[in-house]
Amino acid sequence: MAGSTTPDQRPTAIEGPGGPLIVTEDETLLDDLLRLCAAAGTEPEVVFTAPPRASSWDSAPLVLVGAEATERIRDAPRRKGVLVVGRDLHDHGVWRRAVAVGADHVLFLPDAESWLVDRIADIAEGAGEPALTVGVVGGRGGAGASTLACALAVTAAGDGRRTMLIDGDPLGGGLDILLGAERVGGLRWPDLADSRGRVNSGALEESLPRLEALSVLSWDRGDSVLIPPQAMRSVLGAARRRGGVVVVDLPRRVDEAVAETLAQIDIGLLVVPAELRAVAAAARVAAAVSMVLKDLRVVARGPFASGLADEEVARLVGLPLAGQLPPEPGLSDALSGGGPPGSAARGPLARFCSAFLTQALPSGGSVTV
Repeated sequence: MAGSTTPDQRPTAIEGPGGPLIVTEDETLLDDLLRLCAAAGTEPEVVFTAPPRASSWDSAPLVLVGAEATERIRDAPRRKGVLVVGRDLHDHGVWRRAVAVGADHVLFLPDAESWLVDRIADIAEGAGEPALTVGVVGGRGGAGASTLACALAVTAAGDGRRTMLIDGDPLGGGLDILLGAERVGGLRWPDLADSRGRVNSGALEESLPRLEALSVLSWDRGDSVLIPPQAMRSVLGAARRRGGVVVVDLPRRVDEAVAETLAQIDIGLLVVPAELRAVAAAARVAAAVSMVLKDLRVVARGPFASGLADEEVARLVGLPLAGQLPPEPGLSDALSGGGPPGSAARGPLARFCSAFLTQALPSGGSVTV
């Protein structure tokens, strides 16, 4: 295997900033662990024949200990993030040895390879709290869901949060156009349609068109209108691992790709104009979306001259009310002039988005449930 050496040729430590610490005496296991670290995009520090240095033990984000090497860390201080990795399913004593050193988990290769690569990759990417992920869907065509999705993303980015806006509606015309970013370089959905497995979150963010602090994944002007479910799962998973806020503009139908999206969304906002026909249509959309997404809320969009108040709109649709969205004077003129939705700080869109994000994302960054 590439990178394998004989024991007397092995360095005492392979420096890898931010990588895991490997403690083992098993050359074959070491080759496997080095391969998994390479797949996760990180370089570990390796201690092959001696106990780990105190500085390495304390600073490593993750420690991978060979099942045969647990005795070498018995005197080390207890810490989180220690995994005992073995290859022999019949080694029943490994559980006792793992408890003795305070390990978090016991893993057996090759069965646990996929799980372990994900765990190492999380460390390599610096994954912390997942992003608050908000899906926005229209109760009927032209309800203003795309406008609200853009405004939420613009507001979150303006508040200094890492933000990604994902266009999940192939027939929506392109959120990059709505933001005035259609000529900004970067990858679009057709470039990512073949994504499978784990997508590196940092690489994804760096590859997308950016408007200051806002990353945008939209469509090009080609004929492709398909997001494979596997691509949506991989791309959205990478976006969430990056943290901050992710906003997804959703179509009103629920196909396999949309179901993959809904499974990763924390809060859904259903935009419903205060009209009887819109309410009737929204109830059907709500029934389909709610089969996958449990936290779905109504945003009642004015004007309310029809006699339907915001609470009544939510009651008729059968969902809790997230708030009302009065008409925003001059919004069409602002959009035609290049101003993205939500950029008017005192407008109804920006006020709604700020209030919603304040409630959903307290200062600690966790999601309010």
